[in-house]
Amino acid sequence: MENSDVLLRMEGISKSFPGVKALDDVSLTVKAGTVHALMGENGAGKSTLMKCLFGVYAKDEGHIYLEGNEVDFKTSKEALENGVAMVHQELNQALKRNVMDNMWLGRFPKISKYIPLTSESKMYDATKKVFDDLEIDVDPKRIMSTMPVSQRQMVEIAKAVSFNSKVIVFDEPTSSLTEEEVEHLFKIINMLRDRGCGIIYISHKMEEILRISDEVTIMRDGKWIATRPASELTMNEIIRLMVGRELTNRYPEKDNVVGEPILEVKNLTAMYSKLRDVSFSAKKGEVLGVAGLDGSGRTELLENIFGIATRKEGEIYLHGNRIKNRSAKESLANKFAMLTEERRATGIFAIRDIQANTTISSLPRYKNGPFLSEKKLTDATKWGIDAMRTKTPSQKTQIRSLSGGNQQKVILARWLLTEPEILLLDEPTRGIDVGAKYEIYQLILNLAKEGKSVIMVSSEMPELLGVCDRILVMSGGRLAGEVDAKTTTQEEIMTLAAKYA
Repeated sequence: MENSDVLLRMEGISKSFPGVKALDDVSLTVKAGTVHALMGENGAGKSTLMKCLFGVYAKDEGHIYLEGNEVDFKTSKEALENGVAMVHQELNQALKRNVMDNMWLGRFPKISKYIPLTSESKMYDATKKVFDDLEIDVDPKRIMSTMPVSQRQMVEIAKAVSFNSKVIVFDEPTSSLTEEEVEHLFKIINMLRDRGCGIIYISHKMEEILRISDEVTIMRDGKWIATRPASELTMNEIIRLMVGRELTNRYPEKDNVVGEPILEVKNLTAMYSKLRDVSFSAKKGEVLGVAGLDGSGRTELLENIFGIATRKEGEIYLHGNRIKNRSAKESLANKFAMLTEERRATGIFAIRDIQANTTISSLPRYKNGPFLSEKKLTDATKWGIDAMRTKTPSQKTQIRSLSGGNQQKVILARWLLTEPEILLLDEPTRGIDVGAKYEIYQLILNLAKEGKSVIMVSSEMPELLGVCDRILVMSGGRLAGEVDAKTTTQEEIMTLAAKYA
């Protein structure tokens, strides 16, 4: 590390929300030309600390110094103008607008200082220049909603870089990226580090942290726990500091008994995606994984089964009986449930509380006569909070105020309350810490032990190998193969994933 000058210093930062102290006297020092990782369980306060830096939240106590000068940004615009950028975990983009509109929103280039109209050509050229510098292959005129999450994430990263920021915060940047895209991101981060930027990197993926970071700060329950050079830390030491205890196994022991096929999918072909001619079965008590590269059709497969994407051809059989699943409502009636990949866009009802988000898919169960029973709603929500170990001040807390991982737990509890026979999970542990991941794996295996069939999409190969019984591998919208999780290798899965790509 050539440059060890302190770029950012946060001292004694505290922040409270109704019923919870999110930050308690937290300090953080970031040097120029370094990557400083910020780690902790969901709800540890990592994102809250960064939002206090970025002007999203007003801190209650403490001081922030940027290049030695005290700052207190009131808005994210002010932070960006002073050289602090943040790539948020939850993408918040104008999906009906194109890429370059999203890149320059609020700072559109004008035709000239005399003609205050937006110059489309200047905006296109500026976007292309940033993308070329970062080797990002995206059409600046493409509409955001037509792009996969991973490409939208890369646009957000490019936008942060375009501000020529001194400090860039990456909050779970690889949660929706493929391995190839992660390598590309690391290349960008190393380039920014070489330019003298201070990078704050939040992730639950410890292999990434140990590889990319110079220093690591660990938080727990809103407090600072430790700051160490990354070279002195091991994965087990990070877990111990994060959770306050040893975590010997990353995956629970599998003791589910796999029975006969209960779900059969035949020649499934989608109307509006490249998914075509996919056939497979899922067995009673089985955890069936779905692997594949981004854009391989993994998500589209689940969406077609659950009826939230339009099928062109294909048949679905449950217990030998043909079912239609033409909508989410029909699928719920057929005992299917689906956890979607993007919880912010298609999972949570952001302005509603925990109780509403937990019970919304099974409301008829909580009636007394024609009216909803507050006691039944409260009891069901309490079960969800306890079963998932969700950190929330109360059932009446708005879900948008929870950490991403705790939001995920609420949605998972929602679907478990519908008592599904077939549970479709799209990236169920995305953005979730190692301790909470273990709890979710245990829940998945418990469901399998009860005779449910779980179909799980994941871009984390070790997760599929550690939790699943069989793994389907998608490639180019087709089923490239099926492997036994006990005997397969990551190399075999990757080879199949590239078959039709």
